[in-house]
Amino acid sequence: MIYLKDNKMGALELRDSVLKYINDADDRMLKVVKAFIENYQEEEIVAFEIDNSPISRETYKASLVEAEAEIKRGEYTTQEDLEKESQNW
Repeated sequence: MIYLKDNKMGALELRDSVLKYINDADDRMLKVVKAFIENYQEEEIVAFEIDNSPISRETYKASLVEAEAEIKRGEYTTQEDLEKESQNW
């Protein structure tokens, strides 16, 4: 576990401190940092469902892949079809 000397350190000070470590890091440390950042970004909340539940980047990307597959299979509604359908609402 990493402990900061000063819990009141602001974002700029933290960034400078981390950059010093990165500038002095070897390949192994850089790979660990890169993996951590990539994992963090995948778990990052990027959107919300209608019910306000969070959607992670990973889930969002999976949804996009599925949507693209549905389009390729022809599983979509055209604007024209939607307009015709909405006349019966």
